[in-house]
Amino acid sequence: MESVVGLMDLNFYKGKRVFVTGHTGFKGTWLCRMLVNAGALVTGYSLPAITTPSLFSLTNLEREITSVIGDIRDLEQLKKAFDEAKPEIVFHLAAQAIVREGYKNPRDTYETNVMGTVNLLECVRKNHCVKSVLNVTTDKVYYNREWVWGYREDEPLDGFDPYSNSKSCSELVTHSYINSFFATEDTPAVSTARAGNVIGGGDFAKDRIIPDCVRAMQSNEKICVRNPHSIRPYQHVLEPLTVYLKIAQMQYENRKYAGFYNVGPEESDCLTTGELVDLFCKNWSPNATWEKKAEVNAPYEANYLKLDCSKIKNTFGWKPRWNITKCVEMVCRFNKIWLSGGDVLAEMNAEIREFLEEE
Repeated sequence: MESVVGLMDLNFYKGKRVFVTGHTGFKGTWLCRMLVNAGALVTGYSLPAITTPSLFSLTNLEREITSVIGDIRDLEQLKKAFDEAKPEIVFHLAAQAIVREGYKNPRDTYETNVMGTVNLLECVRKNHCVKSVLNVTTDKVYYNREWVWGYREDEPLDGFDPYSNSKSCSELVTHSYINSFFATEDTPAVSTARAGNVIGGGDFAKDRIIPDCVRAMQSNEKICVRNPHSIRPYQHVLEPLTVYLKIAQMQYENRKYAGFYNVGPEESDCLTTGELVDLFCKNWSPNATWEKKAEVNAPYEANYLKLDCSKIKNTFGWKPRWNITKCVEMVCRFNKIWLSGGDVLAEMNAEIREFLEEE
């Protein structure tokens, strides 16, 4: 069976009205860039970018889409933007997406990730123009037993910390809306996608390992690693985004493809954080080094987490394009261009082309 990327026809999105929540974020900006390049009519709804710099501002994305700055928790403002956009396809990425921030501000995390999903689905429910919806969650939605094998889509959903648990709740909200409001042929097809740890150029968030590595290189310092032995399913940002686009397209054309999907790397590319940083240092400079820096009273974080992606492989014939070595190479290439004052947008477009064209 041909891979999902090989089957991917971005021309499908030409002229389609697409609504993206969280468009000012790292993944949201990459997704909107792919949609703009495909000729989609994109409306983004999000709070302002939370980092300085941000990929959103570096690439001047707001000039090419309808960008609405608003809070996903504000139903009336969201509804106004949604009604004006009249979208056919919806990607829900808006979230409080940092585990450690969830410990600091659990109430805001639940409000954003749970009620934000409710608000978005209420807009979908009341707008008959919508045909396809994808709620992007996380691999951390599962009840983590620290197993050595990957979690499947039918495993229990019960994230441990406020961020992870709020995304489990977002999944359950979506399941309820599907059962209650989106179960018939004349209603939108709705899916969720649970992606592993995403890396890529233009991520400037706090408490993420690759941005921490880049900041250390920018300051000529050693990289500090909190837990070098934790295992995560790292993948380049273009891997899950391409799958999101495919799911939304396929269920738009045939709702039998609606469902719940894991999106992660091959098992051989699930590395410890220490191994990932080793790869980063190897690609960045002979002088790049790291050290373990344990925290006192650090919040709980899972040590072992993998995904079983058999379902999406069998459904779409998908397989990852870039292995972890290639991912880290691209991350370093992008960030060196940014640090040298190069053309970030040109690099972004080049990576998208290279990814989609690679056999």
